[in-house]
Amino acid sequence: MSVDPGADRPDLILVVDDDEDIARFVEFNLRLHGFEVMHARDGQEALEQIQRERPDLAVVDLMMPRIDGIELTRRLRADPMTTALPVIMLTARGMTADKVLGLTAGADDYLVKPFDTAELIARVSSTLRRNKEFREVSPLTGLPGNSRVRREISDRVRGGLDYAVGYIDIDRFKSVNDRYGFVRGDEFISALARCLNRAVVSAGLPPAFLGHIGGDDFVIVCAPEQVLPLTERAVVDFEKTADELYDPQDRARGYVELKDRRGNVRKAALVTLSIGVAQSNADRRFTDPLEVIAVASEMKTVAKSQPGSYVAIDRRRGEV
Repeated sequence: MSVDPGADRPDLILVVDDDEDIARFVEFNLRLHGFEVMHARDGQEALEQIQRERPDLAVVDLMMPRIDGIELTRRLRADPMTTALPVIMLTARGMTADKVLGLTAGADDYLVKPFDTAELIARVSSTLRRNKEFREVSPLTGLPGNSRVRREISDRVRGGLDYAVGYIDIDRFKSVNDRYGFVRGDEFISALARCLNRAVVSAGLPPAFLGHIGGDDFVIVCAPEQVLPLTERAVVDFEKTADELYDPQDRARGYVELKDRRGNVRKAALVTLSIGVAQSNADRRFTDPLEVIAVASEMKTVAKSQPGSYVAIDRRRGEV
């Protein structure tokens, strides 16, 4: 995980409209409300600008020369680098067909001309918010993703109260994908998410945080006294749940058989969990979220060196 250097900059809005009066009106009001703005006169110019600088949202007029708003939106959605760029389409009053065309092409919302400042800012702000919330959630588990995890740890570091950060992953997860394919692998990840969520809920107050940073890696942030009951419940629950995801013959013998490139067969034990925990308390205070993450990762490596599911808690004293 890394800190996003652009996290605090104003959102950059691309306004695409060949009508100079409307473009100036939109730009003036967006800047007045704290947004950065760049302007393109048609879809072709917009594509060229997007190549040079990535906006956070595009306000696109439907009718333009060269490349119109519909075609521009389609091209944005077809390009992996811009497929997630939110688009608000500007349409003429009463033209329902235009709204349908825009939404079908992939627009996230639309504004009907003429519109007032309040509606413009409301539409832009709500579309940006929805897009950011979507990006911060793992599509597989529905749990908060990397940026939300970083914020949670940063808040705990600044808060000054005692806390613990646990870094969790599945041992021998690759053997599941190699044996059954990634679809079954996703079932193991989803199962772990559910087990961790049940454990977090059972931990009670203060509320613990659970995030999914990708693949089979998860993070919990909780009070130090919640670590052992939370992780014990999660381990027992997951091992029982994971057993049911194996084919019966593999479950019965306690391992899966995998062939290497030369056709040699090797045995891989059933999955377990490794959990590394960093704690901030009276004996040790962290001043940087990256230090917390590094210590939790280091302890996870320690846990992986032990047989079976294992929780390794850092108990060193003093500043890191």
